[in-house]
Amino acid sequence: MSTQYSILFKQEHAHDDAIWTAAWGKSEADGTETIVTGSLDDMVKVWKWSDEKLELQWTLEGHQLGVVSVDISHNGAIAASSSLDAHIRLWDLESGKQIKSMDAGPVDAWSVAFSPDSKYIATGSHHGKVNIFGVESGKKEYSLDTRGKFILSIAYSPDGKYLASGAIDGIINIFDIATGKLLHTLEGHAMPIRSLTFSPDSQLLVTASDDGYIKIYDVQHANLAGTLSGHGSWVLNVAFSPDDTHFVSSSSDKSVKVWDASSRACINTFFDHQDQVWSVKYNSNGSKIISAGDDRAIHIYDCPM
Repeated sequence: MSTQYSILFKQEHAHDDAIWTAAWGKSEADGTETIVTGSLDDMVKVWKWSDEKLELQWTLEGHQLGVVSVDISHNGAIAASSSLDAHIRLWDLESGKQIKSMDAGPVDAWSVAFSPDSKYIATGSHHGKVNIFGVESGKKEYSLDTRGKFILSIAYSPDGKYLASGAIDGIINIFDIATGKLLHTLEGHAMPIRSLTFSPDSQLLVTASDDGYIKIYDVQHANLAGTLSGHGSWVLNVAFSPDDTHFVSSSSDKSVKVWDASSRACINTFFDHQDQVWSVKYNSNGSKIISAGDDRAIHIYDCPM
């Protein structure tokens, strides 16, 4: 493995319009690595990552408006996408076929996230509710109410115990999934929370906001454990590396930053995008990072292991 961060691959003009969301999954069945991207052009695209390049597998049509969020189930078999058309769609990644379409109600599905057991999909709503849909049933099973504003971002803790949501007014809520109870309300940001991510051990929550800051919270005690600055504008996405040592952020300042989780220092910045970067994710072993944004390009970076 390399000892430094470097750009490995660029897919220019991956979509006809801005790419708002990307996910990276690995099939438990055959080890295939799949990347799913969603764009303002209404399309979901499925790419195969092999031999250090992307190959387009499927262009998935069905959404009527821009695709806001995508996620891949933990076994790598299914993708979920949500759109401004208020529908959540489930796709079989092997066949490229739509499995289900779920009507979330008028403008009521923003970001989507699979539960760790892949049986549920959580999505944030305009009315401050987290709606939980069954993957099998294709129906809304229950809701968690923040009694707050429009929820832009959502994350399950890897241990399946917690669900965190981030709202347009900067408020973060953490729920206990087993009881449905609201455990903590965190008021560390004053502007929209675009993204949040739990550490792999479920102990920390990292949040990204339009205020330009990244915050780290201790989930158990709801203490603020760190405030990181470095981006020159809105922080749009954050993702933790699977080995718990680093996390990555992307911003409307066109940069992607890699942070050391223990020292909380920025150890690398990529300035390869031409416009704001909406999405960053690690692959399953943390050796690669994908980023995508308004310049319609997908970038893959090599991480030293």
